[in-house]
Amino acid sequence: MLFMIIEKFRDNDMIPVYQRMQELGRMLPDGLRYVDSWIEPSFARCFQVMECDDARILQAWVLQWRDTGVTFEIVPVVPSAQTREVVAPYLSQRPDRPLR
Repeated sequence: MLFMIIEKFRDNDMIPVYQRMQELGRMLPDGLRYVDSWIEPSFARCFQVMECDDARILQAWVLQWRDTGVTFEIVPVVPSAQTREVVAPYLSQRPDRPLR
């Protein structure tokens, strides 16, 4: 399963997080895979996509960063291509006639 991780840096200061990453890497526990990430130009937030089958693995990973001033929002996400497959049977459906 994919998760969008929204990291919020205290006082827009991502330096403590980058220092930890430089020293120890991403510290990914077994079963957690980093996909990609993006940082806001203001340094306020980082958006990461991670993959794992058990949200408890994400919880363990978050705990490793708790002293860096970052907070986390974890949002399960579904790739657009997979969502299109789910939605496809409903595209030709008329709003006044539900698909059964």
